[in-house]
Amino acid sequence: MELKPQDVVVLLRLVAYRSEIWTYTRLSADLGISTSQLHLAVQRCAAARLIDPGAAGKPVRASLKEFLVYGVKYSFPVERKGAARGIPTGYSAPPLDKLIVQSSEPPPVWPYAKGSVRGISFLPLHRSVPEAAMKDPKLYEMLALLDAIRDGRVREREIAVRELTQRIDQAW
Repeated sequence: MELKPQDVVVLLRLVAYRSEIWTYTRLSADLGISTSQLHLAVQRCAAARLIDPGAAGKPVRASLKEFLVYGVKYSFPVERKGAARGIPTGYSAPPLDKLIVQSSEPPPVWPYAKGSVRGISFLPLHRSVPEAAMKDPKLYEMLALLDAIRDGRVREREIAVRELTQRIDQAW
């Protein structure tokens, strides 16, 4: 069974729930992904040992951190397109925008019609990411940090790894 990019989005949303009880219906509403696709995503994550099926679908913290830090950038490489209007990601989004001095080059953005920033189009892991990120600031931060890990410079990656693993650790 092969992981898909939306599986990573599902995993990060489960982290953002912390100890809250989640349902497929709620997850579907939060992420804009159908419940049938969510069931498949959870099954794939459980098969990859990223979710503990016996613990009410909680992500396995150590495995998740290892996969996000070392595997995602190779499994789901960044796709950049031309200039676009959208939502900042990577070093130009919270929390990195407060920790890293912004360069003069256009920032990476997820293309999104309701976005307010013009930058270089950075395709999100799943088409539902911009909308889901706007609904949940915690999820937005984790997705932006993950994008910095996937495509950032060395310093950006190091800070993003520290910030993302800290958020995962705080979830439990």
